[in-house]
This record gives sequence, structure tokens and C-alpha cells, in this order.
Amino acid sequence: MGPDVKGNPLYISIYLLIASFILGEFIFPKYPLLYVLNLLGVLIIILTPLVFLSSKNAFKIHEEKLLPQTETNKIIKTGIYAYSRNPIYLCFVLFHFGMFLTFENTMYFLCSIGLFFWLNNFVIYEEEKYLKDKFGDEYERYCVSVKKWFFF
Repeated sequence: MGPDVKGNPLYISIYLLIASFILGEFIFPKYPLLYVLNLLGVLIIILTPLVFLSSKNAFKIHEEKLLPQTETNKIIKTGIYAYSRNPIYLCFVLFHFGMFLTFENTMYFLCSIGLFFWLNNFVIYEEEKYLKDKFGDEYERYCVSVKKWFFF
């Protein structure tokens, strides 16, 4: 049995995107941003699915399952996983943030913060506890050499 993670992070991210769109477009006001920030948002929206697919492909190559609740047999340390221990979750958060920058919808921004908090404190915490128990020193060395969120 894998980590004790409640919920599917992909589904929750999608549900938050839908809720953000509805609330942000019809209830909450928009705040205009600089045009360059809108362009940055478009770039983020384009790049995050590419990183997601690269991360997903690494799971497929190593014959591992993508769902966090499933058992794992090896630590993936190659490709994007040589730079971030959680690139898929990073993509979810950055995609929401990119939506905020592009569409100036504050709900996307608030959801990106909430999603980051939930992923970091509940999903990743459970996954790391499971991996430390299963792989011990090998996982500890990986944690020392690779950042959790790419930049910290």
C-alpha cells in the first residue's frame, strides 16, 4: 500500500480551475496587470503541460503508477526529477498562477496559494514519509541533492 494521501491532486486542481473561473468571472472583480505579466502567464500556461507530460513520461519509463496512493518500487531520479522532487505538483500550482497572470482573475491566484499549501502540507508530506520509510538513506540522499519545489 502506498502513501495515505486523501484525494487525487489532478482532480482537485481541475475542480479548483472550474471554481476559480466561475467565481472569478461572475462574482469577484478583476484587477488589471501589466501586459508583460499577461504574456508571462501565457508562457507559463504553455510550458506547464509540457513539464507535466515529461514528468508523466518518466513514470511510464520507470513502470511506476502516477497516483500518489499507489505503491512505489523505485525512486525516479532522472529527467525533470533530477531538478525537482515534485514537478507534477509544481505544474499544478504554476498553471493556476499562469491563469491568474493571463486572465487577471484573483480566484486563480488564491487557489494557487491554497493548492500549494494543501500539496505541500498534506500530499507531499505523506508521500515523503512513505518514501523515507520504504527507501531510507537512498531517499534521504535524494532529498539532500534535489529541491522539493525546484527553487526551495
